[in-house]
Amino acid sequence: MRKMRTLMILGIWVAVLPYLGFPTSWKTVFFTLSGFGLMYFSYMMYKESKMKETEEIKTFDNFSENHNFSENKATTEECIKPKEEKI
Repeated sequence: MRKMRTLMILGIWVAVLPYLGFPTSWKTVFFTLSGFGLMYFSYMMYKESKMKETEEIKTFDNFSENHNFSENKATTEECIKPKEEKI
């Protein structure tokens, strides 16, 4: 959230900068530094969003028989043989 606030403040700064009355050489330097700041913070937000995206693993319970066979402890013979009932 802090990075988004910083991006907003830098955006406002860039929008107001031409009207502040700085000399042209100062404006050029300020615009360049502001542009680098915007690039840095936007890249950090992009990287953070990609990390969150890769952390989410989607599994569907209705297809659980096709997911992670190593957890299934029953062998195929146990699944095929009918269970004997005790009378």
